[in-house]
Order: sequence, then C-alpha cells, then structure tokens
Amino acid sequence: MNHHRSFRGCLTVRARARRLMLGLVAVSTMVLGMAGMGAGPAAADTVIATIDVGDFPQGVAITPDGSRAYVANFSDNSVSVIDTSTNTELSTVPLGGGALPVGVAVLPGGSDVYVANAGAGTVSVIDTGTNMVDATVTVESGPSGVTASPVGPRAYVANSNSDSVTAIDTDTNTEITSVTVGDAPNGLAVTPDGSRVYVANNTDGDVDVIETAGNSVVDTVTVGNLPLGVVVTPDGSRVYVANASDGTVSVIATAGNNVIDTIGVGNSPSGVAVTPDGTRVYVANGVDGTVSVIETAGNTVVDTVTVGGGPSGVAVTPDGTRVYVTNRLDDTVSVIAVEQCLGSLCIDFGSLTGSGSGAGGVFS
Repeated sequence: MNHHRSFRGCLTVRARARRLMLGLVAVSTMVLGMAGMGAGPAAADTVIATIDVGDFPQGVAITPDGSRAYVANFSDNSVSVIDTSTNTELSTVPLGGGALPVGVAVLPGGSDVYVANAGAGTVSVIDTGTNMVDATVTVESGPSGVTASPVGPRAYVANSNSDSVTAIDTDTNTEITSVTVGDAPNGLAVTPDGSRVYVANNTDGDVDVIETAGNSVVDTVTVGNLPLGVVVTPDGSRVYVANASDGTVSVIATAGNNVIDTIGVGNSPSGVAVTPDGTRVYVANGVDGTVSVIETAGNTVVDTVTVGGGPSGVAVTPDGTRVYVTNRLDDTVSVIAVEQCLGSLCIDFGSLTGSGSGAGGVFS
C-alpha cells in the first residue's frame, strides 16, 4: 500500500511500519516456536473448513475473482454454489433428472459455468449472475471432463462413451467440431496460450495432444494406468496427469511431449490442480481420503493432507491461498489453507484471511 502524507503523516507511517515489524517478529517467533529453530518441520497445509453439499460431489471450479466455488453433485443432478467468504453453500442449481453432472469449468471472464452431464449427454451453461441454467449444449455420449480455454471463446468436453472431445463456441453455445481421441477420455486441460488440449484416455493409459488450430490429434503420450485428472502449469511447460490405477502422477514436458518424471502419491489419484504460481500441485487420492501436495521444483511430495471420504475434484483459488476438494463419500467439500513460506517462516495465509478470494498475507 502506498502512503502519501505530510510530515505528521510520515510519523503515522513510521508508527505503522514499527507495528508491522513487531507483528512480523511475533508471527516469526510463533511459527519458529512451533516448528523449532533451524531445520525443524514447518507448519503444514491445514483443513480449515468442511462444507456440506449435494450427493456424491465430483468436479469443482472457482470463479476468477475467487468469490464462488461451483460443485457438481452427481447423484443430486445439481450444482452447489459456495460462498468462499463464509465457506457455506449459497444456493443450489438444479440440472434436471438424469443429468449426472461430473466436470465443471468457469469461463475466464467469470460470466458462465460449464457443467458436463454424463447421464444426459449435454453441457449445462450456468449464468453466474443469476445462478440459473441459461443454455444447454448437446454433445456426445458420456461427457465427463470439461475445460475452458484461457484465450478465445472455446470450451472442450471429453466424451467418455464416445471416445471424442467436443469443441464448443462459448459465444454462441454451439458445437464447433468433434475430435476423435483414445478410449474413454476423462480429464483434459488447455495450455495457457490456448494452442493445445491434453486429454487423458482412461482405458488406453495415454494422453492425446490436440492442436486447437486444426482441431486434430498431433501427438500421443503414454502415461500410467487409468489416467484421470490433468492440469497444465501456468507457464505451459509441464502437464501433470493423475494415474488412478498406479497411484502415480506422470509429468509431461510440453516441449517434446514426453514423460520426464513419475511421482508416487496416494491410492487412486483422480483430481489434480496447480497453484497460480506453479510451485505446487494438489492431487486427490480417492481411496486414501487424502490430498498429496507436490512441489514442482523437485517433483516430490512435500505434504499429505487428510480430507473427507473419497476425494475427487480439486480447485485452487486464484490468489493461491486455498484449495477446495470434493469428497464423494461424505457429500462435503474440504477447504485447505495453503502454507506460504519465506525462508524458515511459514504461515497458512488461507487461515488468516477472511475470504478465499482475499488478498492473502496482508497485515494491518
């Protein structure tokens, strides 16, 4: 924060600066006292809230301003809208009988939420201003994963029963084309520049790479068994793929589309998400009831957080302070405060701020 003051105002600024320094010293003492001086263990990511949602929640996505989280309730045929400032369910959006929603994605502008309905073979478009369905796009059989392009009016849907990916024009909510991919596509993610889509083919154990300019598969990368979740790092250099049957995450270098690392995580990993700064990847382990935290610098698991039963979907807030995890067996969403470190000083900023969309580590 910039302060422009008179001489008397400068005294006020100095006093505030002194209080800030004392506050930081106090926090440092508190954290180091808990962690121990020097090489002692620091505070870990922590579950700070558990939110009741609908039956058998699957995918989760967060709006660009961080104010809302949208959760697909598979067995309820609905979407829960969570207010991240209070971590409570704000409303529920009905999708109609037999919808069976799985994947959720929010457009970059935050105006609409796209929900893949596995039972209906459709995508519901929810207006975030009204939290009502204002359009329905027919795709192919068994849509599961859905993702929005960071650039251009495009959304992509993985149709598990049709071995295809549908490209949707989000300006008109019409299908552009359908691209044939491998067997039982599930998770998918778009690169930051919008040029490629990475699609996990569950049965084939590989990832297809779609070039969006021509909407064609240009490469196929072999990963682990039963790949599900996919995420691309913010710099576009790597893709992380959760392999449910192997208990691993494959790391793909996008420069050559080759696997450069394989990371052991928990049992039956599915959902995967990356922090906005690209330093951490969060992986939901469906059988273990845990979330593995991967540090991308060394591709190592640095933490394991216990959540609810059958964790599935994962999403990180735009400010990187919180992670929202759907728990299928508990009908809940766990909220994890993300640990932030500066040298030996580590603080769960998500537990200090009042909102998941807040400014993070700001002291006053």
